[in-house]
Amino acid sequence: MTYVWGRVSAVRHLVGGLGTAALALGALLWTLAVGVACLVGVGLWAAPGALRAVRAVADRERARLSRRGAPIPPPGPVPTGLRAAVRDPFVRREVGWVTLHSVTGLASGLVGVALPLYAVQDITFPLWYRLLSPEDGAPGIFWWRIDGLSDALLVAVVGVGWLAATVGFTPALARFQAWPGRWLLPPPPGVDLSLRVAALTATRAAALDAHAVELRRIERSLHDGTQNRLVAVNVLLGAARRAVRRDPDRADEILGQAQDAAEQALGELRTVVRGILPPVLDDRGLAGALAGLAGSCAVPCRLEVDVAVRCAASVEATAYFVVAEALTNAVRHSGASQVDVAVRRERGRLLVTVEDDGRGDADEARGSGITGIRRRVEAYDGRMTLTSPPGGPTRMHVELPCGS
Repeated sequence: MTYVWGRVSAVRHLVGGLGTAALALGALLWTLAVGVACLVGVGLWAAPGALRAVRAVADRERARLSRRGAPIPPPGPVPTGLRAAVRDPFVRREVGWVTLHSVTGLASGLVGVALPLYAVQDITFPLWYRLLSPEDGAPGIFWWRIDGLSDALLVAVVGVGWLAATVGFTPALARFQAWPGRWLLPPPPGVDLSLRVAALTATRAAALDAHAVELRRIERSLHDGTQNRLVAVNVLLGAARRAVRRDPDRADEILGQAQDAAEQALGELRTVVRGILPPVLDDRGLAGALAGLAGSCAVPCRLEVDVAVRCAASVEATAYFVVAEALTNAVRHSGASQVDVAVRRERGRLLVTVEDDGRGDADEARGSGITGIRRRVEAYDGRMTLTSPPGGPTRMHVELPCGS
């Protein structure tokens, strides 16, 4: 089953590469047109936009390759000013990539898509060959006259050959299609270390911000909730002490109110503690904790967890927080009727995907909790991508390092 899925995944990867190759071809033609216009002095104003288009297509390819193999970090924005942009090593490598990928990516993608289509077409030919006249020949073999079922079965044998070619060659085609991106889109030699230092600096700042936000949340919860409850308990106990001699019945009523307030304070303390590190993770593990979240969600939630080995407690807590916050957003803002949660461990990373069929158009700038999720994920050197077009669906994908 794994072998078959690997071939299907290779075909899907080729289809995705075919899409980025078509975009690369468009970006290349636009860049060439702007370059020709610059020779006569009328295309200088469009050059930065052409380079930004190249960067956008290259970033799509980086994201596509990162989903299948080692992640490729995206660079920052294209430098302002044509001279600075042309000197940028990333821009030069990206221009080379669109030139190469627009040819090799299109060719390998078309071959990779054609092989399974030919296989299905020829294998099923005996079922529908009567719809064609004998003079039309077989699909793709127009000179082959089809006089009966025996000829149609021979075409099906050819289809089996196409199927064997699909199984045998699509992984190599996928690797060939990805080769230009793996070669040219990573940071140039000597730049990777500086980018890594900058990324670590940013994630350290994000971790400190997330820590400060968490401390403020805990302080606010204790101040606004638990502290007020305990003050009420103290006041009620004082009133009960004064009333115990004058009106014992009244004192008993006040003590009952004090007990209720103390129980509410304990409940709020438990809520605060669970928000720091949910005890259910220790008791039931990540799969059990997420099953509890899915079961209590107001929207029907389909959960799939494939994590055979426990991760670090901080990683599991982050994954739990991500799913809890994403489900809360889906219930409050998306209008979804179904939420799918998938968690799996792959190549030393914990992958969390939450997708709903709601109205979409989720935006971090509108403060729906997504910023808090991103900060917590980046604090652990993870990555989060959010796709939420208007009309839906909304898909959040989080990757957290968890060792090998």
